[in-house]
Amino acid sequence: MLTLHHVRGVRPGHAGEPLAGYAVVVDGARIAAIGPYEELRAAHGDRARVREWDGVLTPGRYEPEGAALLEAAYHPDPREAGELGSEPITGEALAALGMTETRWGASARRGVQRLLAAGTTALSGPFTRPAVRTAVQRSGLAEPPGGRPRALTVGGAADFAVFAEDGSCLATVLAGRLVYRRR
Repeated sequence: MLTLHHVRGVRPGHAGEPLAGYAVVVDGARIAAIGPYEELRAAHGDRARVREWDGVLTPGRYEPEGAALLEAAYHPDPREAGELGSEPITGEALAALGMTETRWGASARRGVQRLLAAGTTALSGPFTRPAVRTAVQRSGLAEPPGGRPRALTVGGAADFAVFAEDGSCLATVLAGRLVYRRR
């Protein structure tokens, strides 16, 4: 299925001004086209689902501290907020929790959700805890060659994020799948 992402602008690389009025067409896990919205709408509009985002579409964020964020911090369950708060727990407080592999897996899934909500499309490893490694693999996040997300290119992976004017993430897409959308 084709998806046409209509945005205020597209920044294909990691720097520079966004291309105003551009859009991105995704076909499965790949980028099928990048160009002016009106041209892409005319070429693909009758076959594509259109997603409207009030932001700039970019390759997304690279998190070089991925392993530390997921393997050296506990991301509390919302049901634990009264006791543990809502921010990641590290150091002595983490050591006192008596972590099990199951608890590490649940923490990693919540940590991955935080990363996706920040527009992360790639992160660093290696991940030594099996439950954390599994959570990362299932999310679709991976360490990119060269240590940062690739530029957006036709035929390239449909891994990107859309950021609002204030810098907050509106949406994160991995392998063409919408994995985070701000409510």
